[in-house]
Amino acid sequence: MTTFVKSSSPVSARFPYARLFILAIAVFISVTAEMMPTGLLPQMSAELGVSEAQIGLLVTFFALSVVVTSVPLVALTRRFSRHRLIVAVLFVVSIASLCSALSPSYEWLVGARILGGIAHGLFWAVVGAYSGHLVAKEHIGRAVAIITSGGTLAFVFGVPLATVVGQNFGWRVPFAAVSGLGVVAALLILKFLPRVHAPAPVKRDARSAAASGARRSATEPRASARRRVSPGERSATGLGGVVLICVTTAVIMVGHYALYTYITPFLTTQVGIAPDHIGAVLFANGLGGAVGLVLVAVVFGRRPMLGIVLAVLVTGGVITVLAFFSGNVVVSVVAMVIWGASFGLLPSLLQARLLHVAAASIRDTAVAFFSTSFNVGIAAGAVLGGVLLSNLGLSSLPFAYLVVLAVSAVLLLGSVLMAHRRRGLVSGGAVDSGGAVGSVGAVGSAGSVSGVVLADGSEPGLPQPLATDQALGSNTAVIDLVGLNWPVDGSK
Repeated sequence: MTTFVKSSSPVSARFPYARLFILAIAVFISVTAEMMPTGLLPQMSAELGVSEAQIGLLVTFFALSVVVTSVPLVALTRRFSRHRLIVAVLFVVSIASLCSALSPSYEWLVGARILGGIAHGLFWAVVGAYSGHLVAKEHIGRAVAIITSGGTLAFVFGVPLATVVGQNFGWRVPFAAVSGLGVVAALLILKFLPRVHAPAPVKRDARSAAASGARRSATEPRASARRRVSPGERSATGLGGVVLICVTTAVIMVGHYALYTYITPFLTTQVGIAPDHIGAVLFANGLGGAVGLVLVAVVFGRRPMLGIVLAVLVTGGVITVLAFFSGNVVVSVVAMVIWGASFGLLPSLLQARLLHVAAASIRDTAVAFFSTSFNVGIAAGAVLGGVLLSNLGLSSLPFAYLVVLAVSAVLLLGSVLMAHRRRGLVSGGAVDSGGAVGSVGAVGSAGSVSGVVLADGSEPGLPQPLATDQALGSNTAVIDLVGLNWPVDGSK
């Protein structure tokens, strides 16, 4: 039988701010490279002689490359140094951006975007787990917030700046600039960040395997060739929570990118904003995203479900405003800022919760699946938006977003209600296979139970045990009863 053990990680007593900021720079470059076409649709469409919907599909090709290749590439590179792998994929991101800048035709540009998507998917899968190896588990939320701030800053500065530069000097210039910055980031990581290897599979020793076999033979019928995996064992790896987080993420992203991919023509045509001012509006939207990231750190970092639910509700409100009042420039710009803030909450909260739910042995794979689900949503959203743009026009995009948000709200409600039901079932204590009584661990970002606390106080996957009286205290607030007030790290 094969089990997994975590390799030694360079975790120091001091929190590694400088190292995480370097990773944030790399994330900034990668996300800027991914999303630049959204601000340059008119310029790219005019020069390449294709429709804006076809330029929007460049986002889809990029995202689909992530979907198809990220998980297999994580498996293939599992034994590679995480440090050197991040450096290598950043060089590939830079090469892809340079190829985009030099593309003589739309078809060549599609090829460059596919190459960039392949590198981007592996980069995101590795960099998220890499940050978890640099810090103690109770600091994972803060570490993820720092590195994902690079993605937020890509929307605050990267995409708006690329839009302004592209409007004035041509769309190829920002692609070339991102290529150069990617090389710089790769060299910084090579120089200043430590080597980290993924957890390696090891064989159990013969004595342990024999003892395990003896215990099974004493308690299980001989006719049973395979035994079922118990809920406690599934919980030990956090697989159920990982699946719920990934599904929720994909659904939310579909609606978001159905509109955001085509935000430039929407703002110019539906809202009436001059093309020269698009960069400023995108900057305001990205600045709202930075506010959302601050809210993650200050308010919602320990209560992810509350943050996710509020983000979905507020986003629904502002998209309703864009759907019905897009002709009012001031109202629409304010809605864009609030939209940036509400959506800015989601990536950090979802990914931080994922890293807490997933055991160290599956963390790289879990982040790869998270990246895949994220990009499934991006790809599907860009396709949905392009189809609606071609057939129903720009005005249909906010309404499509609202429909998808309604679906995601139902999924979130179902998740927290199921989590509440599980908590009710164990209000008297959960009995493990040996008859010991334990309690249920923290509720995940999609309402999943992340771990089982056994009677001896141990619980794989969370840094601190959670006592039964803490989990099910009689003075719990009403909002806590549906799982919204549960902290990330399993402690009150």
